Amino acid sequence: MVVPFILLALSVAVMVLTWNFPDVFLLALLSAVAAMVLLLLAWRKPREAPRKWAVIDGSNVMYWQGGVPKIEAVKAVVEYLTARGYAPSVMFDANAGYLLADHYMHDGALARQLGLPVSHVMVVPKGVQADPYILAAARDKAAPVVSNDRFRDWAGDYPEVTQPEHCIRGNFRDGVPWLNLPLTCNGSKPHSMAGL
Repeated sequence: MVVPFILLALSVAVMVLTWNFPDVFLLALLSAVAAMVLLLLAWRKPREAPRKWAVIDGSNVMYWQGGVPKIEAVKAVVEYLTARGYAPSVMFDANAGYLLADHYMHDGALARQLGLPVSHVMVVPKGVQADPYILAAARDKAAPVVSNDRFRDWAGDYPEVTQPEHCIRGNFRDGVPWLNLPLTCNGSKPHSMAGL
């Protein structure tokens, strides 16, 4: 919003100084009109609250409902977190598509099934573990990780996995997602997602 205001102020100043020179005055007038349009657009644009991110270990969460891989389990957790103001980001191992649909599925295909933008879903390259990608994304976004994996093998590179608030553990009970809230992975009292 500052740049359009500066552009408007400069344009008006040039208009005042060049009112005797029609070509320059006209150019300054057009610049002032453009700056006004930018200011109006910036003023009308709703300000978004800072987003709380949550990184979902999709290859772990897809097993939460009955122990068999289901994209619906991941989608239910995405919807739950979204309803509570989180911006979920989901990461899958390369074999996730084979487990879910007997064929490779890329980021876009999984994003469509989850109702998320492609920029919020990642399938890691074949032969690479998703864990370091998940932990790096969580670190970059200062976000908790939604997974029942404790990531103990990665504690040397990502010591935050030893912090109780770093993981959100969960499962499904009677067909309803369940998460361990508040954001802990140290065995504190779990709370059902139903009715929250």
